[in-house]
This record gives sequence, structure tokens and C-alpha cells, in this order.
Amino acid sequence: MSSYLDPLSSTAVLVDNAGINLEVHDFGPKSGELVILLHGFPECWAAWRHQITPLATAGYRVLVPNLRGYGKGDKPAKLIDYRIDQLATDIDALLAFAGQQKCHLVGHDWGGGIAWWYGIHSSDKLHSLSILNAPHPLAFLEVLKKNPLQWLKSWYIFFFQLPWLPEKLISLFNFKRLRDTLTKTSNEGSYDQRDIDMLTHTWSQPGCTKAMLNYYRCMLRDIQQPQAPAMVSAPSQLLWGEQDLALSLPMAELSVNYLANGKLERFPDASHWLNHDKPEAITAKLLRFFDQHSSS
Repeated sequence: MSSYLDPLSSTAVLVDNAGINLEVHDFGPKSGELVILLHGFPECWAAWRHQITPLATAGYRVLVPNLRGYGKGDKPAKLIDYRIDQLATDIDALLAFAGQQKCHLVGHDWGGGIAWWYGIHSSDKLHSLSILNAPHPLAFLEVLKKNPLQWLKSWYIFFFQLPWLPEKLISLFNFKRLRDTLTKTSNEGSYDQRDIDMLTHTWSQPGCTKAMLNYYRCMLRDIQQPQAPAMVSAPSQLLWGEQDLALSLPMAELSVNYLANGKLERFPDASHWLNHDKPEAITAKLLRFFDQHSSS
């Protein structure tokens, strides 16, 4: 079912959101029900290369943006532009671009964090919500408060608060630290040379590494918490690779409590990079869930 899309063969459009341009890749029939796929750190839109073609072939219109600040999109200089409530407005811009009122929203890692926020505040605009290895914000804080081990796992968040040094270190030796993060913490063979080439090209865009790190800087300096009960009412599925070295399984188990109409599915032999480790299984899960909750 998985069909590899060559990212270098895809062209993008720029979508404006209040003066901030997003680089967006558009697939499938324009009349199809809308799917939006949000990648995480430190990836790019091509993180969904295995899922895009099957979803488009099934008749869905698939919008795959580079998140704000990534790739060739605009890279706002102000930290306030990376607040989670501001990032969520990019989804509304994509809906307007597609001329649709609702979408199936999918997010991984930081894209999952944005998807959680959108689901909490705008479930009425969702046919369905699918999140891969990203916890509900309140579940993340609860585990962080109670589990010292999670503080150690989250060390990088605090390191990224430093000025200029993180950008310098991650760019050394052609972004070796980022490349190693992906290839050494995922299942063997999940990333091939095409993936690495695409990502290296993305990271090399002027200002990209700073923009990527600004997500984390804004996260701690301007903490945004949803108001209790912070529930998601849209049909939802939380897909979780249990071998995640950064985010613990209790986060997933607590997160599902915030889904009024949702479920948790665990993948014991998959890592944080779930859509790479289990491309065919994730594609099948998404297609089945979209079909179950299609407006047609």
C-alpha cells in the first residue's frame, strides 16, 4: 500500500496567512475531501512521503505544508509568531486555500502538538484527528512534573533555549547531529539516502535552523496551556511507537483521557518516527479512519 514519493519531484505553492507565507505541497483531486499532514522536528513535509500517494490515489486532496519557518516558507523573526495558538492559525489558512470547511488533520511530533491544540479549540472543523507520538499538552506537563526520568529525556528542550549555540552545533559537519538523531533513534532502514538528502537541503535554507529552534524557545518562554477540561470532541486516534526515546508511554496513556471520541493504538516495535518505521501500517490506519469518518 505504501508508495514512495520522490520529494525532489514535487513543486510547492505559497499560502499566505496574515502576511506569513507557508510552503505547501498539494496532491490529489481538488474536489476530494481534505487531508492535512503536519510534520515534526527536525523533519519537513517529505516526512509523509509514504502516505501521500496512497491517500491521494484514494481520492483525498492532500495538503502537506512545511511548518512555519521550515523550507522555503517565511521565517518570522519574532518568537511570538511561534506560539502554539499562532501556529494553529496556519491550519485555518490551509482550509481557506483549499476552499473547504473541514479536514482530516494528521500530525506527528510538533505537528502533533499543533494538531492537539487545533482539536481542543476547533473540533468542529475536523472530520477526524490522527496524532502520532505527540502527547496532549496537559498530559506532557503532568508526566514532566511527576517523572524525573522525563526531565532527562527532555534535556534538549532546555538546551535549545540558549542563543546561537544550538544552531551552531547542529549545523556542524553538514548537520551530522540531526542526521544521527533520525537514523540512530529510528528502526534500521527507516531513513534512506533520499530522505537524508532532502532533509539536508531543507536545513540548509537560510534561517531554517533558527526557526526550527524557535518553536522550543517560544514553548518555554511563553507557555500556552489549554483551559481545562481541554477535551477533543472530534473522532480521534492516537498512534504511538513504544520505543520513543524522548516521550514516555505514560504520556500516551494519559493523553487518551482527553479524547471524548478516541482511542490509543500502540506499536511495541516502533520508535518516535512511527510513520517511517511502520509506513504501510500507518497508511492503512489513516485510510481506514478517514473512510469511517468521511462526510460522504
